[in-house]
Amino acid sequence: MTFGIIGFIFAGLIFGFIFLTGLLSAVKGTPVKDVETMDGGLPPSVREPAFREGMELVSRTPLATGNRVEVFVNGDQTYPRLWDDLRAARQAITMQMYYCEKGRMADTLREVLLDRAGAGVQVFLLYDAFGSSFPREYIESLKKSGVHVAPFRPLTLPGAHKLQHRAHIRVVCVDGHTGYTGGFGISDKWFGNGLVKNQWRDTNVRFTGPAVRQLQAAFVACWAEATGHMLVGDRLFASDDARDDGGVLAGVLHGSPSVGSTEAERFLTLSIASARERLYITNSYFVPDKDIRRMIAAAARRGVDTRVLTAGRETDVKSTLYAGRARYEDLLEAGVRIYEYNETMMHAKSLVVDGRWAAVGSMNADNRSLSFNEETVLMMLDETLGATLERQFLRDIGHATEIELATFRKRGVWERTKEHATHLVWRVL
Repeated sequence: MTFGIIGFIFAGLIFGFIFLTGLLSAVKGTPVKDVETMDGGLPPSVREPAFREGMELVSRTPLATGNRVEVFVNGDQTYPRLWDDLRAARQAITMQMYYCEKGRMADTLREVLLDRAGAGVQVFLLYDAFGSSFPREYIESLKKSGVHVAPFRPLTLPGAHKLQHRAHIRVVCVDGHTGYTGGFGISDKWFGNGLVKNQWRDTNVRFTGPAVRQLQAAFVACWAEATGHMLVGDRLFASDDARDDGGVLAGVLHGSPSVGSTEAERFLTLSIASARERLYITNSYFVPDKDIRRMIAAAARRGVDTRVLTAGRETDVKSTLYAGRARYEDLLEAGVRIYEYNETMMHAKSLVVDGRWAAVGSMNADNRSLSFNEETVLMMLDETLGATLERQFLRDIGHATEIELATFRKRGVWERTKEHATHLVWRVL
């Protein structure tokens, strides 16, 4: 009897420990509180050679020359080029998407993938089991035609410990030579010019060069987890022996969950801390933790023109908007200028520092992207692309409302209640 009671207590303690550690894992945050140098000064600016070396080391992402990059800011620019590239595939297509649903865009994708699979192209599609809602018959039609399809981290009891870790990643690689990443998905809401209601504003990149190999490696890592099969070979990783040493210095960061700080967190915090002149952040779900907010505020206080553009009244996730607004005053008081996009859902995720360091990808400025999700970001150290993204930012704020501190402080009790209520669960939004 005594042994039975002791065993029962012991089992209860183990269960309690597992429950507690699981809960803590599900709400973990990012541990980096500051970015500093040994002499107490600022980290190198983006114009100093030491910045590149530091960023490569902390983000674990080598930057290489020889890349050609095009920036697209809406569906009208993105999808015609994407369909053309997919239809031109001769050896392999690898595609990983978070958000997928049925509609005209999904029908076009199926038509293209079936055509290429029928022509002997090896086609792989990996979709997030939480973010995607393709009907079963859609998936089966792809499989029957020879497309390799798998869900990423399906919602099962054995995989319950990974439920919060989603593949928010965006990957398209064609023949190992051409890559796409950004915030786009497979849904009709991404069609259009980004200036009309229900035509989402998003930023995506198409690129060639050595960065494509890094994007492909991100897909291979996720495919290996989902299927148990790790893919290699020339069809996926095209040779870069004839690489052009000109072009854009760039690399693809693959952010993954970690028990400690993540590559995504270290990339973002070092980018903020290295700003000297201008820091323009465009992010659809802007709910940074207090330490990252403090770093953004510190940039403004040291004289950096610090601005944030985020989603406004047309957001698709009201809770995130309100949770972000709950801490606007901290930033506004420091001199940060905040804008909310008016015309439609603003879904872009980009930043540009001092017109030279730029990034476009799938990563939101929230705890979920920084701590829990698989993410991809094309990082670029290039003045031409930096200027391109700065010009786009200034165009975007022409379609946005600037949040003025004095006016914002006058908002009503109901607005404040929604903000504080949603901010209570900011870690998991």
